[in-house]
Amino acid sequence: MSCLIIFFGVVQVPVVFAQDIPDRQNLITDAMGNVFNIATPVDHVICSGPGCLRLITYLEAEDKVIAVDDMEKRETVIDPRPYALTNPAYKALPLFGEFRGNDNLELIAALEPQPMVIFKTFTTMGTNPAELQQKTGIPVIALAYGDLANFQKDLYQSLRVMGAVLGKSDRAEAVINFFDTTIADLKNRTTSVCQAQKTSCYVGGIAFKGPHGFQSTEPTYPPFMFIQANNVAYQPNKTYGALSHATIAKEKIIAWDPEILFLDLSSIASAPDFNALIELKKEPAYDCLQAVRSGKVYGMMPYNWYAQNFGATLANAYYAGKILYPDRFSDISVEKKADEIFTFLVGAPVFEKINRAFDGLVFDGLFDKTLE
Repeated sequence: MSCLIIFFGVVQVPVVFAQDIPDRQNLITDAMGNVFNIATPVDHVICSGPGCLRLITYLEAEDKVIAVDDMEKRETVIDPRPYALTNPAYKALPLFGEFRGNDNLELIAALEPQPMVIFKTFTTMGTNPAELQQKTGIPVIALAYGDLANFQKDLYQSLRVMGAVLGKSDRAEAVINFFDTTIADLKNRTTSVCQAQKTSCYVGGIAFKGPHGFQSTEPTYPPFMFIQANNVAYQPNKTYGALSHATIAKEKIIAWDPEILFLDLSSIASAPDFNALIELKKEPAYDCLQAVRSGKVYGMMPYNWYAQNFGATLANAYYAGKILYPDRFSDISVEKKADEIFTFLVGAPVFEKINRAFDGLVFDGLFDKTLE
């Protein structure tokens, strides 16, 4: 006979035999290996941790969210998160805690109705999931946020777990299929390009728990991986972790001298007085870069804003493909493709909104003339 450890609220049942569980289809295993027997679908939930609310929006379960963390209530000049742009009602929901998973037990206890489940991403941040479950009496389901490249399985498993709990399993599979189909299209367009024919490139200004300058990059930047770009920061023989953020020395970037430069515009939004674009234009050390001298510097949509924005990841890949392999993406309008992606994932085309917030710099050249 097999045995399982399951949780009902905060009551841990040490050993339950399979035949004693009335409906085994309700068993949910989270990213930490905890097993729950939850009557599904669940109607009232809260989402704790970066990106958690993004995933529930992808699953078209916005109506089940009863409270939000303070990230959703902030008034900012620029907010490049498509899920938030298409759901302004999130701002009006009650508050249950601070961002990055710092949950407030008193605020959660005061919610009416009470959440039936708490989803939690990035479980090493903020309130410990076991402690949160013990003190609230509410099942806390841990999720591995993952990504669309090296940790795709984690992302897909989280979507499936959330889908099962919310009664959105069909939608979860549709989202997963959309990701797979889109990535396959990107790869198929570029898979036959010889390495010797690939234009070298680099992306700077990537946010990581806040704004960063031009030296901030990701060696495994997913948009480059999908189109098999010649990313000078990537080392094929190196093993990268879930977060491959890196700060590259200026001397190294100069030595690499990439032919094309991309800039994540999050740097501009977060630090208007001194950001990666100003740094690139005014730092004398960068004057010798061939991409700077020829004006081949291009704006990318922020993709790492309160965890990775998977819609922006895909849209950025099409734009990078159009710049690096124009003949292979000649049929693509990147603006229309971005809106196609956002409409499927969050229910509305929001590219123009995001682009206006960045003064029209998204998917455009950032130097209006060469520096010769």
